Amino acid sequence: MKQRSEMSLRQKIGQMMMCGFSTSNEFDSAMKPNKKIIDLIQKHEIGGVILFRRNLDNPKQVSELNHELQVFAKDSAGGPLLISIDQEGGMVARIHEGIACMPGSMAIGATRDVQAAYETARISGVELRAMGINLNFAPCLDINNNPMNPVIGVRSFGETAEIVGELGAAAVKGYQAAGVAPTIKHFPGHGDTHSDSHHALPMIPHDLERLRELEFAPFVKAIQEGAEVLMSAHVIFPALEPDGLPSTLSKRVLTDLLRGELGYNGVIVTDCLEMKAIADHYGTAEGAVMAVEAGTDLLLVSHTYDTQVQTIERLVEAVESGRISEERINESVDRILALKRGLNITVGNKAGDISSVGSPEHIELVRETYKKSVTLVKDEGQLPLANDKRTFVIWTEVREWTQIDEVVEQKETLGAFLAETVHEVTEERIHTNPSEEEVERVLKASQGYDQVIVVTYNASFSPNQVRIVKELAARDSKLVVVAGRNPFDLKEFPEVKTFLASYENRPHAMNAVAGVLTGQFPAGGKLPVTVTPEYAYGWSASSRS
Repeated sequence: MKQRSEMSLRQKIGQMMMCGFSTSNEFDSAMKPNKKIIDLIQKHEIGGVILFRRNLDNPKQVSELNHELQVFAKDSAGGPLLISIDQEGGMVARIHEGIACMPGSMAIGATRDVQAAYETARISGVELRAMGINLNFAPCLDINNNPMNPVIGVRSFGETAEIVGELGAAAVKGYQAAGVAPTIKHFPGHGDTHSDSHHALPMIPHDLERLRELEFAPFVKAIQEGAEVLMSAHVIFPALEPDGLPSTLSKRVLTDLLRGELGYNGVIVTDCLEMKAIADHYGTAEGAVMAVEAGTDLLLVSHTYDTQVQTIERLVEAVESGRISEERINESVDRILALKRGLNITVGNKAGDISSVGSPEHIELVRETYKKSVTLVKDEGQLPLANDKRTFVIWTEVREWTQIDEVVEQKETLGAFLAETVHEVTEERIHTNPSEEEVERVLKASQGYDQVIVVTYNASFSPNQVRIVKELAARDSKLVVVAGRNPFDLKEFPEVKTFLASYENRPHAMNAVAGVLTGQFPAGGKLPVTVTPEYAYGWSASSRS
């Protein structure tokens, strides 16, 4: 690895760039180094790569991909590369095949188990590092204090600064123990927004006293624990930035508050600058320049090759014109190089050993943690399910890719797991936003069944999911609702007699739910958020006295 003093201006700016890559034609591939990323590594000498589901298949392929990327970077100023991923666990997991895919943050929050937060992060880190990934954009330290937040939700550990701070700090230590740099995000906090910065520019209007007591607190704790990387939020905080700039572009937030007042000395990385909160209001390239002026070190441009190159050129121009001093660039490069040295990234003659990835020991940790997380919020004497009764399951699945949800073909549904012990199970699948035809179909098909289970998915944002549950609740048959993502779904149909929160619909979560529904073991979780006043934070039917 070159010393900063040996680098040209362009090479130093390359260090500050983290880029993703995709495919543009049928002959190209995003699952191996293609022309775009090779050009960015060898010509523009970027310092980091971010991987998405489009780049990933199984552990062997991921390991080989990352080894090839590092080989291409070996003789460039950018190498060794920071190779990053959004592997938060649960519903935000870029790779899940062949690995021990850990529960997400709110599922961990439901366990109230600091050791579980540490161990799940550590094991996830061990597997990521084995596959050649050395930087994880996790954990989220956003506090879930807005039930209608469309982007954070179950990505948060809970609704209080205490639980988010304690579990988040434990996760930071777990990743570090595995040799992976964790990233605390999204500073100063994205939890209390009504819009998604992928699509809009959110604002949080709270006063400074409230922000210090709540939003900042988990970040302060993680900084004190030695977090090396922090991601900024594309969110406006008028109390911090009266000029209306989002935090990613605000010197008052990133330099005066974060570095000055809170004493953070690690790497600051932007959230993706192609998100509409930045791209539509400032432009990605201009946003990158403003972010560096504000105090950012690492610039995340995740998708578009032309935009990535344009961003590099705009940064070079900003320094050459005197808008940004080279000393300011040097500060960021020094932090990035220090992070790389601390990670001890080596490039051998072949891809790394992946024998530990997805091991039985790791999978057992996943299973046991999910058992601790499933939360029985309410039950009016309907559980356990009868094994000899006809049972109808409505499974809600994501069918359209968004910046929040990914389309994942999942055969291991709740119906599949229930069928292992319940005599007769029929399952029908619907869209997360079911059509009128789908609504009528499942309402008709479920008639005559003794037991009906609906696995919802963010029903608060789907009127037709709510309609299905309400019409089923009006029948005489036994109805059980399982929140397959957001536990706030209960607010939409408080009349249901039995409601469980699993916080995600991944296979191991559904296996644990099936075990609770059939009485194989009790629900171990407690709500980490207030769903309704009756079912407040810290209470669950499974722990009620």
